[in-house]
Amino acid sequence: LKIRLLLTLLLIVAVCAIGAIGFHIIEGWPWFDGLYMTVITMTTVGYGEIRPLTHEGRIFNIFLILSSVTAGGLLLATATQALLEFELGSFMGRRRLEKEIEKLKDHYIICGAGRVGRTVAREFRAHKIPCLIIELDAQRAEWAIKEGIPVLIGSGTTEESLKQARIEQAKGLVAAVTSDADNLYIVLTASGMRPGMPIIARASEEEAIPKLKRAGATQVLSPYQFIGHRIVQLVLRPHVLDFIDSAFGSQRMDIQIEEIRIPDDSNLAGKTLEGAEIRKRTGVMIVALKKIDGTMTFSPAPDEVLCAGDHLIAIGSAGDLEKLELLSGK
Repeated sequence: LKIRLLLTLLLIVAVCAIGAIGFHIIEGWPWFDGLYMTVITMTTVGYGEIRPLTHEGRIFNIFLILSSVTAGGLLLATATQALLEFELGSFMGRRRLEKEIEKLKDHYIICGAGRVGRTVAREFRAHKIPCLIIELDAQRAEWAIKEGIPVLIGSGTTEESLKQARIEQAKGLVAAVTSDADNLYIVLTASGMRPGMPIIARASEEEAIPKLKRAGATQVLSPYQFIGHRIVQLVLRPHVLDFIDSAFGSQRMDIQIEEIRIPDDSNLAGKTLEGAEIRKRTGVMIVALKKIDGTMTFSPAPDEVLCAGDHLIAIGSAGDLEKLELLSGK
């Protein structure tokens, strides 16, 4: 279509050039008069002949009129087709996006497609976790469109945008815009619409952390605090961080940390860690145990009793963790 449009424009230019040359040679008109006569002939404005035409000039003008009508018709048809294809493509794209969003369930909503939001979206996609981005800046939203991630142009501070993002079906929300004030509004709006839903918020300033927690954020993270903490850890415990990066970073080994809930009908309920023989039967290591009342025990003792609703924090390979899920689900 682009080639056709370009060729049609070149045809229009060629007709103008031929008309100016023809009137100049046949009638002896100045170049500008020949071009002017050609243009008013092509546009059919009805000004009439600017100078009397000879018999040869009239024959040439007939040829020019037919050529102009043909070229103009081609230009109109090509431009109309381009407009229709653009509008149809935009409409179909919106419909496809709407259908994709309608299917979302147990997904995460990411408010903001800045550096933090993009990183979160990449990690979700790497773990095959469905997510959706809400972004007010259309240029930033283009990144999500190119990456094939559902995106809504709007603000996460409004109930309308969160409804469109199917917050009632969402598993959690990440408030990752650069403004602490906007993140605060996002947390307030989201927690009001879905009380109890996990909400993780970004904070640029330290003073915003308690405010975001009071507003309903489950966890609040500061990129600057994280970087400062990591720098200190690199100085004090470089080998520990090397292990963590190797195990869980972009070039990770086949090691994961997972939390697995003990169902109500699990055979593990009522047993001790030692009696459950988790390490022997699955190969994973239980590094922590979060009880149903919210208390967290690191490196739980062998005689720790497991209860339905507890969460096992386990480390191991993906295959071993799947074994633990099957074991806990029995």
